[in-house]
Amino acid sequence: MNKVYESDQVTVTVLKEGYCTLEEDGSFHADGTITLVETSQCKVLVDTGGPWDRQYLINALTKAGVGVDDISHVIGTHGHSDHIGNLNLFPGATHIVGWDICCGDLYTSHSFSEGNPYQISSELVVMPTPGHTHSDVSLVVKDGPKVVVIAGDLFESEADLSDPSLWRDCSEDPPSQEKNRTLVLKMADIIVPGHGPPFHVKESHRHSKPDL
Repeated sequence: MNKVYESDQVTVTVLKEGYCTLEEDGSFHADGTITLVETSQCKVLVDTGGPWDRQYLINALTKAGVGVDDISHVIGTHGHSDHIGNLNLFPGATHIVGWDICCGDLYTSHSFSEGNPYQISSELVVMPTPGHTHSDVSLVVKDGPKVVVIAGDLFESEADLSDPSLWRDCSEDPPSQEKNRTLVLKMADIIVPGHGPPFHVKESHRHSKPDL
């Protein structure tokens, strides 16, 4: 468990750090990062790991002082099994999985496909960041001038900043992903990637910070 960011308004904690390791035969072991975001208004889980993480996730939430019923929103950055394997632990939460939004069996529409963000609270915005899949989202955490972006597989890890093949080889839409990576690099102070530790964005990676 790694507390990535903490203030009076918001806390961002990585409950499990994602990874991806290649085998000699071309297969690989992978699991997605699981992140808890807490504000005074809500508790949000970003990605739930694979189904093999069920007990780990329950234990990690308990250690953080959070019950499964305390989670108000669950965000699946995209629909791969290592990121949404435990959605059923949170039947009472609002689920934002890719571009789908539902609470129980009630689905509501939102114009993610037109590039429009979805506001959870004053600090939390879900923005469409397609590329890795055609319907990826990222959670933007804004605390005054500080911005943390929990980006799923928009960024595999910090290493893919210097080796683009690490993200391009598993991208459904590389031009869109590159565009959204550039946007997030300009916006974020800290990025939580899908398969590696959180990292601070260096000034050399951006020129200016756009407003949301």
